[in-house]
Amino acid sequence: MQHQSATAGHTGRLDVFDIARGLALLAMAVYHLAWDLSWFSLVDWQVAKDPGWRGFAISIAASFLFLVGVSLALAHQDGIRWRAASMRIGRIALAASAISLGTFFALGDEFVRFGILHSIAVGSLVALPFVLAPAWATLAAALAVFVLPRFVAVSFPGDEWAMWTGLTQDPPLSVDYVPLFPWLAAILAGIAAVRLLRGKAPWALLARIRAGGRFTRVMALAGRHSMLVYLLHQPILFGSVWALVTLGLVPDGTDRAFLEQCTASCSIARDGPTCERICSCTLETMRGDGAWERLLDAPQDPALNATLNERYAACFETLPPDAPAN
Repeated sequence: MQHQSATAGHTGRLDVFDIARGLALLAMAVYHLAWDLSWFSLVDWQVAKDPGWRGFAISIAASFLFLVGVSLALAHQDGIRWRAASMRIGRIALAASAISLGTFFALGDEFVRFGILHSIAVGSLVALPFVLAPAWATLAAALAVFVLPRFVAVSFPGDEWAMWTGLTQDPPLSVDYVPLFPWLAAILAGIAAVRLLRGKAPWALLARIRAGGRFTRVMALAGRHSMLVYLLHQPILFGSVWALVTLGLVPDGTDRAFLEQCTASCSIARDGPTCERICSCTLETMRGDGAWERLLDAPQDPALNATLNERYAACFETLPPDAPAN
């Protein structure tokens, strides 16, 4: 999307907004990588619930939506270009549909029903008339959108269809949920910011920011192709972590939990390093003939648990006679 330069009579992109969008993408990649590691139980971070991580995610989404408002205000400052706007919103809606479909097959009931791309598509359409409205009216609308969910929370049979509004009491569980209310407020705030600052000293300062260094050039490039980067980064990250776990290059959460519990129990009679070798030997032996996978599928199976104890005893016996004990 082309941005109108602050320099009179010159049309071009403002690097500062491309850089800002690129930084938001980088922050999103960091968050999604942490989420992926948590999903595969490779870390004990509560990414989906921890207030710090949740605050990080909220700030990322808000920055994206604010920049959407900035782009709308710059692209339509001389009048709403309905054809261009319709094509852009259509592309985003198509991408949002692809995200919903892909996550449905990957995550089941927690699939993305109305995520950040859905919110950008619908929010851009709803916010478009405000690009020509006075800044004070846009700010008032943003405030109303932001506070409305605090006072309105409806519940009725079959209300799942209305979850996109953000005004339902119990929306379905989803890994990415960015409803129109209150998130439209961020888009409106971006529009109002351009209306308030354009032509003034702060705007001139922003216009002088250039992507001169290597890092800022990379961020600006990502920002100019934000849709492509957004669609590709999570499949690449999630697929890479999945491949590492599947190939056994990193232990998954179940492996780690077993090794921790096994080592703790073993340490009653042996020192820590020796117990770590015993437990690793047990796990590797169980994996070698497929008994570990069968045990994961049927953790209460007496025969498989007996096999686990036998493998542990065998690994214990392989220690040299002078292996240190507590």
